[in-house]
Amino acid sequence: MSCNRSEEKVVEKNPLLTEYNTPFNVPPFDRIKPFHFMPAFEEGMKQQNDTIDRIIKDNEPASFENTIEALDKSGETLDTVLNIFYELKTSDTNKEIDAIDQEISPRLALHRNRITLNSELFKRIKSLHERRDSLNLNDEQAYLLEQLFKSYVQNGALLTSSKDRERLTTINQELASLTVKFNQNLLAETNDFKLVIEDPSDLEGLPDQVVQEAASAAEKLGLKGKWVFTTPKSSMLPFLTYSPRRELREKLYNAYIQRGNNNNANDNKGVIARIIKLRLEKANLLGYKTYAAYQLENRMAKNADSVYKLLNRVWESAIPAAKEERDEMQSIIDAEGGKFKLASWDWWYYAEKVRKKKYNLEDSELRPYFELARVRNGMFQVANMLYGITLHEKQDIPKPHKDAFVFEVKDRDGSHLAILYMDFFARASKQQGAWCGGYQYEYMKGGKRINPVITTVFNFSKPTQDSPALLELDEVKTMYHEFGHAIDAIFSEKTYHMEFYPTDFVELPSQLMEHWALHPDVLPQYAKHYLTGEPIPQELVKKIISSKFFNKGFNNVEYLAASLLDMEYHTMKEAQNLDIVQFERNCLDNIGLISEIEPRYHTTYFSHIINYYPAGYYSYIWSAVLDNDVFDAFREAGILNQDTASRFRKEILAKSGSRDSMELFKSFRGREPEIEPLLRERGFLVQEQKN
Repeated sequence: MSCNRSEEKVVEKNPLLTEYNTPFNVPPFDRIKPFHFMPAFEEGMKQQNDTIDRIIKDNEPASFENTIEALDKSGETLDTVLNIFYELKTSDTNKEIDAIDQEISPRLALHRNRITLNSELFKRIKSLHERRDSLNLNDEQAYLLEQLFKSYVQNGALLTSSKDRERLTTINQELASLTVKFNQNLLAETNDFKLVIEDPSDLEGLPDQVVQEAASAAEKLGLKGKWVFTTPKSSMLPFLTYSPRRELREKLYNAYIQRGNNNNANDNKGVIARIIKLRLEKANLLGYKTYAAYQLENRMAKNADSVYKLLNRVWESAIPAAKEERDEMQSIIDAEGGKFKLASWDWWYYAEKVRKKKYNLEDSELRPYFELARVRNGMFQVANMLYGITLHEKQDIPKPHKDAFVFEVKDRDGSHLAILYMDFFARASKQQGAWCGGYQYEYMKGGKRINPVITTVFNFSKPTQDSPALLELDEVKTMYHEFGHAIDAIFSEKTYHMEFYPTDFVELPSQLMEHWALHPDVLPQYAKHYLTGEPIPQELVKKIISSKFFNKGFNNVEYLAASLLDMEYHTMKEAQNLDIVQFERNCLDNIGLISEIEPRYHTTYFSHIINYYPAGYYSYIWSAVLDNDVFDAFREAGILNQDTASRFRKEILAKSGSRDSMELFKSFRGREPEIEPLLRERGFLVQEQKN
């Protein structure tokens, strides 16, 4: 009895386990402390286990309500705690959070395995699946049952040997621990390197804004009077683009591509070799020849052959374009009297010279027109013109950290839709990159919609004393990209917690949103000089549009090389004694990657395939086929046509994750996707026609 009272006391005092009593029911970030998470995880797992015990002990025959719906509700508490924890872990971690992550990850893996390998629970799911045609299920319920059955099979439900079940559980626990180790190593490696400049002459060529940002970064490190550049791209790429100091470019870029490959305490080679080996063993245990076959079965691509066909189709057009770009830059080096061969750390510097020469356009003259707040507000206006939604900044809502901005999203009729957090700036406690996540995702509870609480996270440079945050063109597109993910989550109309969203479909809404970022009908509406407020000159708009295919070879090749590397790892049939460096080198040589271009991600910092998209980095280009085809529908009707936007919201965004993805696409487009819009958008279709 005293134990129960103790548990009740924990539940009562833990802000993660009580009513939030916050505006819009957002997490009470101001009251959540790291020590609250372990008790909350334990309580969430206990509640889920108790619910599952009730399901399997139910004497009534299995029904959708007493089995599938009950299972769906079983993880409400645990899911909520997980969402909050992992968003804080990735965006604002500390030693306490890292330690909790290391401890809880294998325990969570074990907890999930006990559910997916619960034979009594699977019997009920299997019984329903066998009777599915007689259950009078609606489309969403039928899809949920089908995908849930498949997921249990893929997670070992059909394994009959206790030895195999125990081995699968052990593999999953170890993979969870290794993933945590990989991420902690990568963050440490990223934070360890700093290019400190003391001589002002080494700042030659750098725009004033870039110099100010470097000085500000140095001052925060106690290095006032110096300048600091680091490996996050918001700091690194401006230096690579403008600095004529070749030896410094090489030092900075090599620090970036060597992360996790320095034979130190943070080295990731052994971690990844073990992950690849365990993944293959897991796939074999479940009856698949490769890990890619295991992963792709329930995606749109279905199999590795389909993935390779798409990747190779674009590679054949991209690699000749990249070689032309290389040769053009080498001719500039030769003309300037340079006695060296173009290297990977030279690419951005000489590509910028090509852009200035061919298009009379420099990125430094564009940045003053892309002040962060104006870009954000212009993006909100595009969403309003398309979907009728409005976003209103809120000051009286708990925030996860001081850098966060928070907005209430209202629908066309003024009703509340969601809360959107936006976290813009780089910091040492944050993982690199950009992403969209959620503290709470939409579902129905007691006939009422639980409104989503979404977050978008970036790594832009902070404002300085002399200017606000100014973005590069790619960063503008990144903001639109993650906002597209947010729009997808905000418009969700699913009934259940569980969703089954193929990773090669998930990038459709985000990449579609990018099409509006630099469109000539949209750009002048928000691109205004941060000092004068003057709209971007039409001459600059025309230059941006005319340079649309600038660096297209590089942009496609570096991405495709990483995608092919991912596939090579996960189509292996033997992974004993894997030498990561040699394997990667062989792969890149075999596909014909030119030495002047590195893959977008080398293995030791390729977090996409460790955390999110194993055997799935190709998803971005698979989704690009979809998003370019969808945007053609907007071109045909008018790029801001509200009827087309309403159909896209209704047919795809509202149902994504709760219906078959191909069927959703066909319901909107009236046919299956075609590759021609993608090739045309990337400038390859015209090139092929000329050839």
